[in-house]
Amino acid sequence: MNAVRVLLAEDGCAMGRQLRGLLRQQFEVIGLVQDGESLVQAARSMLPDVVVTDIAMPGLSGLEAARRLRTQRPVLGVVFITVHAELQMVRQAMALGVCSYVLKSDAGDDLLLAVQAALDGVPFVSRSLQR
Repeated sequence: MNAVRVLLAEDGCAMGRQLRGLLRQQFEVIGLVQDGESLVQAARSMLPDVVVTDIAMPGLSGLEAARRLRTQRPVLGVVFITVHAELQMVRQAMALGVCSYVLKSDAGDDLLLAVQAALDGVPFVSRSLQR
């Protein structure tokens, strides 16, 4: 069985390293980029199975990058990792199609589950937001 290929987009260096370490427990992290434009370019060339992206990044947002990528590859799994717990932001992200929404504060508990859900084509929302 082939390893699941994950592309990570996070503009904070320390957080990016932490998330990459967490993801490497179960998945192959094929790249770490720091902005939305780089995410779109890397995803086109690297063909990940799942993209894990921050929503708020310099230049092109994670939401817009995901929108572009899902237009090109509708089956691409998308996991948003963010500090934004507002219901409006969750709805906006989920409107892009099947994807996962994880708060950075819940990453240790939920990120690996969210990536698996994205692979399975099932939406996932951080447990702390499910109330």
